[in-house]
Amino acid sequence: MLGYNRTSLHPTTFLLLGIPGLEAAHIWISIPFCLVYLLSLMGNVALLLIVKTDHKLHEPMYLFLCMLSVTDLMLTTSTLPKMLSLFWFNDSEIYFEACLTQMYFIHSLSTMESGFILTMAFDRYVAICHPLRHTTILTPAVIVGLGMFIVCRGAVLLSPHPFLLRWLSYCKTNVISHTYCEFMALIKLVCTETKIHRDYSLIVAFLTGGLDFILIICSYVLILFTVFNIPSTAARLKTLSTCVSHVWVILVFYTPAFFSFLTHRFGHHIAPHIHIFIANIYLLIPPMMNPIIYGVKTKRIKEGFFKLLMVKYV
Repeated sequence: MLGYNRTSLHPTTFLLLGIPGLEAAHIWISIPFCLVYLLSLMGNVALLLIVKTDHKLHEPMYLFLCMLSVTDLMLTTSTLPKMLSLFWFNDSEIYFEACLTQMYFIHSLSTMESGFILTMAFDRYVAICHPLRHTTILTPAVIVGLGMFIVCRGAVLLSPHPFLLRWLSYCKTNVISHTYCEFMALIKLVCTETKIHRDYSLIVAFLTGGLDFILIICSYVLILFTVFNIPSTAARLKTLSTCVSHVWVILVFYTPAFFSFLTHRFGHHIAPHIHIFIANIYLLIPPMMNPIIYGVKTKRIKEGFFKLLMVKYV
């Protein structure tokens, strides 16, 4: 049923459709989604406990990784419970204010994810290009300051979104063809001019994810320039191996992010269920993969994980 506030044409509730065309398969789709959520929770909580208990891991890279893990936990928890409720119980209704809140958390936390991946790239740049100044550049105060900047950037730049959408008129429908509330899905339901809102969204996307990606690329260009000036092949490979985990994290995060962005903006002929799947992969896979990547590639974290298991079962 349509529920509208007649004075402002605000729907009192939205209806999440899920994955268009695959409604009958929602219960089966929920199984891998639920497993991804559980792995994300367990992996990121374990990572935080390992870094907290092992003082050898209290280094800039792992502290930034912890910030990324906290962001991942918040992001998955802001989306997956409602998504699973939709799949399992056909609970498609979400209040207008709750939808705007979810949208804000999704976009601001995704922006913070991008920012923390950038800080990790900065750490690799300093460690490889200026190894003797690593501890003097990335002091505890600088680490905390960078973390606070990334959080404030995401919180402030995305804060206009819910207020801008709050005062628009939704006279088309209150059905959202998606598994969660996000900016582009909501803006399509508006019956008034939205060019300013769309332009602001593009500017924010460039100033956050776009600029972060450019700076990450610049960091790795400088890293590669430094590494290839090392005379020893063994030393070059050893230095590059310290970046492998972070490069995987970059690929896992930015690949689906760019595909999701491009399909939103230009993929008008792409089947809706493919677009929704890409959008869900962008939100769900990186939080699950980040602790796995660092657990597999980083000896200290792998050892910490086994110690955590031994403590649990002793």
